[in-house]
Amino acid sequence: MRGNFNNMMKQVQAMQANMQKAQAEIASLEVVGEAGGGMVKITMNGRHEVKRVQIEAAVAGEDREMLEDLIAAAANDAVHKVEARVQEKMSHLTAGLPLPPGMKLPF
Repeated sequence: MRGNFNNMMKQVQAMQANMQKAQAEIASLEVVGEAGGGMVKITMNGRHEVKRVQIEAAVAGEDREMLEDLIAAAANDAVHKVEARVQEKMSHLTAGLPLPPGMKLPF
């Protein structure tokens, strides 16, 4: 019994180390969200911080409302891409763990 507990504690410690490594990797990743066929691009990191906004010159002089919509769409696209990458990274980390369905890490 004691051996099982010690083994489990080692697994938990290894998982914590892997989780910290994964969080650092996630924070450093960058994705590019696009809208309008690439006319508006937003670069975002894994912390959901916008690093760069690129707007094609042809769109900049256009309708302001359309430009605002394109920026919002590009930001949302970037957020969805970050979330997908986070889920992918965490699914590798939690593979084999007996987590309830729908439970996501980190909490």
